[in-house]
Amino acid sequence: AAVPSIALRTGRTMPQVGLGTWKAGPGVVAKAVETALKLGYRHLDCACDYGNEQEVGKGIKAAIDSGVCKREDIFVTSKLWNTFHKKEHVRPACERTLTDLGLDYVDLYLIHFPIALKYVPFETRYPPEWFHDLTAPEPKMVVDPTPVSETWAAMEALVDAGLVKDIGVSNFGCQLVADLMSYARIPPAVNQIELHPYLTQEFLVRFCKDLDIVVTGYSPLGAGSYVSIGGAKEDETVLKNPVVTDIAQKHSKSAAQVCLRWAVQRGYTIVPKSSNEDRLAENLSVFDFELTEAEMATLSGLNKNRRYNDPGYFCEGAFKQFYPIH
Repeated sequence: AAVPSIALRTGRTMPQVGLGTWKAGPGVVAKAVETALKLGYRHLDCACDYGNEQEVGKGIKAAIDSGVCKREDIFVTSKLWNTFHKKEHVRPACERTLTDLGLDYVDLYLIHFPIALKYVPFETRYPPEWFHDLTAPEPKMVVDPTPVSETWAAMEALVDAGLVKDIGVSNFGCQLVADLMSYARIPPAVNQIELHPYLTQEFLVRFCKDLDIVVTGYSPLGAGSYVSIGGAKEDETVLKNPVVTDIAQKHSKSAAQVCLRWAVQRGYTIVPKSSNEDRLAENLSVFDFELTEAEMATLSGLNKNRRYNDPGYFCEGAFKQFYPIH
């Protein structure tokens, strides 16, 4: 069965479940993308910073070449990295992503973080990641203050040029969104933020809805991807929470499916990541059951404002520069 879609303000539609590609390593991601498309995924979430857009492109090409889908059937998102916020760098960064993905356009292009870092040329390092100069005695992240308005005008120019269909933001809080809405000629179509039962972000989700901005929830299964990079402990997983496992048992579904169903019933899009064929199928299979109002409330009640992807911690911890955004 086709995955339901959510309409963006421009009238284009975005499938409610997509494939996340963060931390999908070399040798794995092309196959995962091709498999996902065969299973019925029609939404792929990519980024310059994930360092695997060429492989994602191979997966897309393989699926198209074998007749699984056409380019226009797939909703592809990518993201502008922090080092490319100055107006003159936005288009080259987008064009590099398009080249790597092997596409003429992306369906959605997001500002990845409201963090502007000093430019790193492609030939020096790509993707540039967080450190500025790896040859420095003590490498660190170097902030290069740039107004969001400057970056946004260059994002709007990408729409005008036909390189991207829609533009949006990621990791933006209420005040930044409100400020952006005050001057945007093309308002953001999407805000992609961390969302799971331990971080429900009720106000931000509601505020975006009021402004007709579609929300995408990343890390919808919580801690998983962060354990290997020290951002979470193994025992923090929401998937082992008895509240979740009890509800899963009642519906004869997995704990992951319950978390994903909770998310889609809240009315936004999600991008769970997996490269395992069974899990890919499982993550898509969340439209054949419904959680009761009481179950929804119980799951939302697990909120503890636990943010795994928090620059306030990792910028200082890993990249030697304190830079909170929340």
